[in-house]
Amino acid sequence: MNIQIFGTKKCNDTKKAERFFKERGIKYQFVDMKEKGMSKGEFTTVAQANGGMENLIDANCKDRDTLTLIKYIAEEDKLEKILENPQVIKTPVVRNGKQSTIGYQPDVWKKWE
Repeated sequence: MNIQIFGTKKCNDTKKAERFFKERGIKYQFVDMKEKGMSKGEFTTVAQANGGMENLIDANCKDRDTLTLIKYIAEEDKLEKILENPQVIKTPVVRNGKQSTIGYQPDVWKKWE
């Protein structure tokens, strides 16, 4: 298993995801979205595995202006704008190779073990 957890240090669901893997002795790599974010390839893979980029957008994000902009800009510009503003992505994003989840989903992660 090659687990990556994309999230922020302040996100409670990200902390719970880290605890889930720690408790099972599963090594993971934590990627702080405030510092690094996701690459275009990582984001695209996760979006494909989870039914499209719209499913990765956090509708409850505090950055309402960026959310509105993403909603109305041209399709081909959306990906760049999302990657420039990782705060609009739902967290945690947990990747295991080609498989991935958005949010806290321990039932899915148990099947990966």
